[in-house]
Amino acid sequence: ESYFGVFEVFMPFVQVGVTDRLSLGGGTPLVFGAGEPPIWFTPKFRVFSTARTDVSVGTLHFWNVGEHNAGIAYGVATHGTADSAVTAGLGYTYSGTDVGSAVVMIGGERRATRSVKLITENYIGRGGHGVLMGGVRFMGERLSADVGLFSPITSAGFFAGPMVNFVWKMK
Repeated sequence: ESYFGVFEVFMPFVQVGVTDRLSLGGGTPLVFGAGEPPIWFTPKFRVFSTARTDVSVGTLHFWNVGEHNAGIAYGVATHGTADSAVTAGLGYTYSGTDVGSAVVMIGGERRATRSVKLITENYIGRGGHGVLMGGVRFMGERLSADVGLFSPITSAGFFAGPMVNFVWKMK
C-alpha cells in the first residue's frame, strides 16, 4: 500500500509499502523560511505481526535542521482491531553530537460509526514536556481526514491549536 498525505495543511509526505514488512517515506514543508527546507525520511520495518498485534521499528530522520541532521529512532506496538486499538512506542532522539533523550508515545483509536473514529496520539519526553493530540478521523474508501486539537505540555501554561491532516490511499 502507498499513501500520500498532508500534515497541518503545509507538510506533504509519501509513504510506500516496499514489502508487507518494509515501508519507506518522506516529505518536506510546502512553505519554509530562509535557507534550505527540512526534508524527512521515514523507513519503518515490521518485526512482529499477529491478527491483533503489530510491532515495528523505524526512524524519522531530518536533513537541513540547524547545523546537524536530527531525528528519532523508535519501536512501536499496536494491539487491537480495525474498530479499537491502542498504540505504545518508545523512541530516542538524536542530533549531531548532542546527547539524545527518550520519548514515550501513547495513542489510541475507537470507531464511533462506520466512517468516523475518535483518535488520540500523545508524546512525552525529557522533563515531562511533550504534546497531547486528540480528534476525529473521517474515513472514506481512499481518503481520510483528521480534525482535532493539539496542546504542548509545558510549564508556560495551557495552549491548544488546530490539528488538520489528510491522507489519500493510492492503489
